[in-house]
Amino acid sequence: MSSKTALVVTSISAPNPVLKSLATGAIAHDWDFVVAGDTKSPADFQLEGCRYLSVAAQQAGDHELGRLCPVRSYARKNIAYLNAIAAGARVIVETDDDNFPRESFWQPRVRRQSCRPVEHRGWVNVYAYFSEKFIYPRGLPLDHARATPPAPADMIEIECPLQQGLADANPDVDAVYRMLFPLPFDFDQDVRPVALRDGAWCPFNSQNTTCFEEIFPLLYLPAHCSFRMTDIWRSFVAQRILHHLGHPVMFHGPTVWQERNDHSLHRDFCDEIPGYENNHAMRDVLMALDFGKAAGIPQMMESCYQALIRHGWVGAEEEALLTTWTSDLEKLARPVIAGE
Repeated sequence: MSSKTALVVTSISAPNPVLKSLATGAIAHDWDFVVAGDTKSPADFQLEGCRYLSVAAQQAGDHELGRLCPVRSYARKNIAYLNAIAAGARVIVETDDDNFPRESFWQPRVRRQSCRPVEHRGWVNVYAYFSEKFIYPRGLPLDHARATPPAPADMIEIECPLQQGLADANPDVDAVYRMLFPLPFDFDQDVRPVALRDGAWCPFNSQNTTCFEEIFPLLYLPAHCSFRMTDIWRSFVAQRILHHLGHPVMFHGPTVWQERNDHSLHRDFCDEIPGYENNHAMRDVLMALDFGKAAGIPQMMESCYQALIRHGWVGAEEEALLTTWTSDLEKLARPVIAGE
C-alpha cells in the first residue's frame, strides 16, 4: 500500500452504508482505508476497498500495543493508526462508522490553510463561529456554552497540522444538549475556518479529523478513562502540546453528516460526568506544565499523562500503554513520527 493518505475508523458493525460509502470513496481517491474491529465485530467482515483488522489480527501483528490494549475499547483505533503509518501514510484522516462523507471530505488535505486566527486565553465555543443558533461541542465546560466567543482576526495563511471538521445533522454535542435541544442541526454554509492559537481552548473529537505526519504521536487515544472522554481528553493533551510547538488547532465547516448510531442518552450522560466535573481543572493542570525547550512530543505526552494519572482522571495502567505506543512508533524507523 503506497497511498500517502489513510482513512481510519474503528467499528463493531458489519459493513453498513457509511462504511460502504467510505470504502467506495477511498478506492476512487486512492486512500488507504483501515478499519479496526473489536470483540463484537462480525467474524466474517469483508468490504472491498477496506483493510480490516480483526482483534486476532491486531494481537498477532507487528505492534505490541495490539496485544496490550484492552478489548471493547474505542482505543483499539490506536492499532489502526499504527497500521496505517506502517503502510506509508503521511496524512491520517479519521471518522466514525456513522458519518457519511460529502464530496468535500475527499479533497486533498493541505497543511497550510487560510484561517481566521483566534487569540484568547481560555475556553472558546468554536461552534458559535459556524452558526448563529445555540450549540456547543461535547467536552466544552457547560458554564462556557453560552459565552460569546472572541472575534477572530482577518484571514491569514497558517501551518495547521491538526484540522478538525464539523458534522451536520447530528453534530458532536453532549447528552445534555441532546436531551434539551432539537436535532437535526446543520451549520451555516461557507463559513471560513478558524484557528485557535496559544491559550485558546476548545475540545475536538475523532469524528472528522485530519492529522499530518509530524504530529502523529498526538493521535494516541487513552484507554483507561470514560469512553465519552477518550477523544476529548486526547484533544486537551494534543492542543497543549500543539500550542507549545507554535501550532494552532484549526476548525472548518462540515464535510460529513452523521446518522447517529443507537445510543442511550442516560448512559452517555453518565459517561460524560467525569468531563463535566474535571475539564476545567484538567486544562489548568496541563497549562501549568513546564515542558522545557528540548522536550520532544513523546516526552511532552508522558508529562501530560503523568499529570492526568496523578490527579486520578486517567487510570495508572495508561502509562504502560502510552510507553508501548511510543515504542511501536519508534520501531517504524521514521524519526519525524516519533517526534524527534
